[in-house]
Amino acid sequence: MDASLFIQYFISGLTYGSIYAAVAIGFNIIYNATGIINFAQGEFAMLGGMIASVLAPSMPLVLAIAIAVMATAAVGVAVERLVLRRIARFGVLKMIIATVGLSIVLREAALLLWGESVRTVPFFTGNEVSSVTMLGAHFSPQVFWIVLSIGLVTAGLTLFFKLTMTGKAMRACSANREGASLCGISPGAMVAVAFGMSAAIGALGGCVVAPLTQTHYALGSSLAIKGFTVAAFGGLGNSLAAVAAGMLLGMLESFSIVVVPEAYKDVVTIAVLLAVLVAKPTGLFGSRAAGALKAY
Repeated sequence: MDASLFIQYFISGLTYGSIYAAVAIGFNIIYNATGIINFAQGEFAMLGGMIASVLAPSMPLVLAIAIAVMATAAVGVAVERLVLRRIARFGVLKMIIATVGLSIVLREAALLLWGESVRTVPFFTGNEVSSVTMLGAHFSPQVFWIVLSIGLVTAGLTLFFKLTMTGKAMRACSANREGASLCGISPGAMVAVAFGMSAAIGALGGCVVAPLTQTHYALGSSLAIKGFTVAAFGGLGNSLAAVAAGMLLGMLESFSIVVVPEAYKDVVTIAVLLAVLVAKPTGLFGSRAAGALKAY
C-alpha cells in the first residue's frame, strides 16, 4: 500500500470515527444519568443534519447549525419529559424498548416532513470535496472541522463536568441519586439536562458530517448501531474512551476494505460488537456505573 492510499484510508477512518464518537458520547451521557441505552440517539444526529440542510439556504450557515442543534436539544428534552419519564417506574427494559419505538417515530416524522430525498449542508470552508492534498491523497477541509468539533465537544464536556455546578450536580446524581436529592439537587432536572445535551451533541455531529456524507431520513438507524458499538467497545459511560474507540472502529472499517469488499464493511462493526460483548463486556477501558432509576 503506497503512502497516498494509506493517508486516504486514514483520513476516511478519522472522519467516520469522529461521528461515531459523537453519537457514542450521547449514549454515554444518558447511560450515566439514567442507566438506559437510548436507541433514538442516532435520530438526533439525523435531525440535526436535516434541519440544518433545510435552513442553510435561507440564512448564514452558523445560524442554521445553531438553530438545528437547539431544536434537536428541545426534541431530546421533550422525549424525556413526555415519554420516558412517564414510564420510568416500569423499569429499565421497558424504557429501552420505548427508545427503539421513539427512533421509529422520529424517523417516520422526518420522512413525512422532508421526504426521501438526500440532502446536504454546505461545506464550512471551500466548496470542493477533495481540495486538500497531502502526499498524493486528496480530501476535503471539512475533515478538519469534523475532528475539531469532536475535540472541542470532548474538552468542553470534561470541563463542564469538572468545573460547573450543573456538571457536578449531574455527576452527583449519577453516583448517588438519594444523596444528591438530600443535598437539594433534582434528579429529574438533571436527567432532562442529560437528554438535551446528548441530543445537541448528536445534532452537532450530524451537521458537521453532512457536507461530506450527506443526510437523509433513514440515517439514524445505522448511526445508532455504530454509536452503540463504540460506546460498548470503549466502555459504557466512559465518554473519553468513546472517542478512542470511535477512532479505532473508524480505522478498522476504513482499512478493512483492503481485505473485504466495501459492501461488507458493516460486518466489521457487528464482529467488533460481538467480540467485545463476549470477551470483555465492560469494554476496553471499563464501564462506569450508571445512576439508579428508582429515584427518576
